Amino acid sequence: MLVRCPSVSGPQAQAEGDPPNDPLALGNPRIGRARTEESAWGSQSLAQIPFRVMTAHTNQASCCKFCFSDSRFLTCSFDGRVILWDLLGGTTISEFRLQSTPLTECCISYDNQRIFTTSWDKSLKAWDVETGKVLWSVVHTRPLTCCDVSLDGKYIVTGSDIDNAVYVRATESGESIANLQEQHRSTVTSCCFHPDGQRLASTSCDGTARIWDMSVKRTTMTLRKHRNVVSDCCFNQTGSVLCTASWDRSLLVWDITVGNFRSRGPQSLSDGHHGCISSCMISNDATLIVAGSYDQTISIWDTAGLYRKLVLKDSTVRLWDIEKIEQIPVVKAAWREHGERVVKCTHCEKPFSRCRDDSSENLTICVFCRLSASPRSSLRTVPSMPNIPTVPSVLSLPSVSTVPSLPSLSESAPKQ
Repeated sequence: MLVRCPSVSGPQAQAEGDPPNDPLALGNPRIGRARTEESAWGSQSLAQIPFRVMTAHTNQASCCKFCFSDSRFLTCSFDGRVILWDLLGGTTISEFRLQSTPLTECCISYDNQRIFTTSWDKSLKAWDVETGKVLWSVVHTRPLTCCDVSLDGKYIVTGSDIDNAVYVRATESGESIANLQEQHRSTVTSCCFHPDGQRLASTSCDGTARIWDMSVKRTTMTLRKHRNVVSDCCFNQTGSVLCTASWDRSLLVWDITVGNFRSRGPQSLSDGHHGCISSCMISNDATLIVAGSYDQTISIWDTAGLYRKLVLKDSTVRLWDIEKIEQIPVVKAAWREHGERVVKCTHCEKPFSRCRDDSSENLTICVFCRLSASPRSSLRTVPSMPNIPTVPSVLSLPSVSTVPSLPSLSESAPKQ
């Protein structure tokens, strides 16, 4: 699982010549490669959590996403590049040298055929993974901050700064489907599709998260419990739960199917970070929530007991292997303290915890064995990339064509 953990800038940033903030004192490994390190911080031994350090980008990494049945992953950066990495080898497969302006987010269609990027230069671009060609480009009137593609691959959603809007377009052509405006009162910080493809969520600096209905093209739920900027959101695999992250240093878990949050409020995960939380992600089996923070740590939360299981301290892009997390002494102590139900996998005989979902009562196989036994067969294999002299797997890109934006929809709901 990859979660953004941005580096700190400004007065709190490490000055040149000061002792390193990273207790491992990793230095700068060779560009384009990854290193495997053993790690330990203070009295909390993390030697059972191996990781790889990814160092090909030359500026802040803004996004990272798994793809190709979790055998590859994408990263994008303020250096204007998107890089496709090999998960096991930790090496770059291909590099999309897109532009000089910062990329705010990237995402890939679930058939692994198209990459979409948003940028401060106001552009949304669609790229062909195999050829590296620009399929279409749309230039908006305001900078774009985030993007996500629907599970069925039909729609791409973006959020914007200044006009505080959410835009939905067709992935095939870039044609405008919906311009959702006059709802958020400040910058849209993140957006994501519900698994059904008919709804989407967005978060904003105005302190709210909103759920939009594609059929009526307006807000159906406004979630207001955070006390500061809401920085990120994600649905679980069934779409019954929405998790939101905030600069108020908390994660909120919303039961949106039965609407329990309306009477009881959302479930809160707090006291896990000293800095603003910048990102969040729910694991495929909904047992874990991972959050990245401006305090340069990554927290792993248990959804059954609603407590923090582990903290990974860092300020770089790293790939963590948490398959043996239940065997770490501090994690064992935590689940004993919170009364978590831990069972042994009947296949690999490793301990694992069950999630809150009632359907997991009879579950006897851990998520890692389930993923190994049931790969997502609908996804394509990795395409062979062109061989470019001197820079392996770097693709040359053609000129960009544009698709004009259409007017805002009259059906948009009034400002709330």
